[in-house]
Amino acid sequence: MPDGTLLSEIREQPSVLRRLLAIESARIEKIAGHLHARRPAYIFIAARRTSDNAARYAQYLFGARNRLAVALAAPSLFTLYSAPPRLEGALVIGISQSGASPDLVAVVEQARQQGCATLAITNDAASPLARAAAHVVCLHAELERSVAATKTYSAELFALAMLSLALDESRADSALLARVPDLVAQALQRQTDGAITKAAEYLAPAERCVVIGRGFNYATAFEIALKLKELAYIAAEPYSSADFMHGPIALVDEALPVVVVN
Repeated sequence: MPDGTLLSEIREQPSVLRRLLAIESARIEKIAGHLHARRPAYIFIAARRTSDNAARYAQYLFGARNRLAVALAAPSLFTLYSAPPRLEGALVIGISQSGASPDLVAVVEQARQQGCATLAITNDAASPLARAAAHVVCLHAELERSVAATKTYSAELFALAMLSLALDESRADSALLARVPDLVAQALQRQTDGAITKAAEYLAPAERCVVIGRGFNYATAFEIALKLKELAYIAAEPYSSADFMHGPIALVDEALPVVVVN
């Protein structure tokens, strides 16, 4: 990966979110109309790695705003074990940056065969996942060259938020959603005071750490832990603050770094 590519893609996030909002808003409203007619009883999401963390965010998002339970798929049931669960009444969403994961495609294909409403959220509108689903939301993040997903992850979160808002007939917070790209830009501009560098210097010698978050921050804890593993080679373990108090807190000593998302 060329030097600076990752940082460059991080800085692209505001423009990616603006583009997603401009291009996909009408499509998402139309999809929401179809889903209102179907009245899904719950949401079933198939995803891997970073996209799986977007699915964790969706559990809180659709649960809190739309009162819809969200279950995460075990794709091996559909492929390795050839034992797909019954999905009657589900809205089945496949989330994948590339849209090329065969196991995620298998989940969406099986859901469609069972008569479920299906949606693909992907950065490639011509991908196998997009072709498998009845509805598609494209992330419009352009090519992501870094192995560590950044702009596609934030775009996945934003696409889910757009869908949740479209499903909410009250339309509360629609003005706030429109402000998100600018708020992200402001957050990136503020990171010039050396705080990130100091945190990196503190964590750099570590071989292990824990990352703690709860509620809407739970997904972020998982994503931070993943980034620490794949970029800094730190064995980072994510926990909810509630779960951490029951057993894992025994890991804590003076040498263990703890990252708290609050």
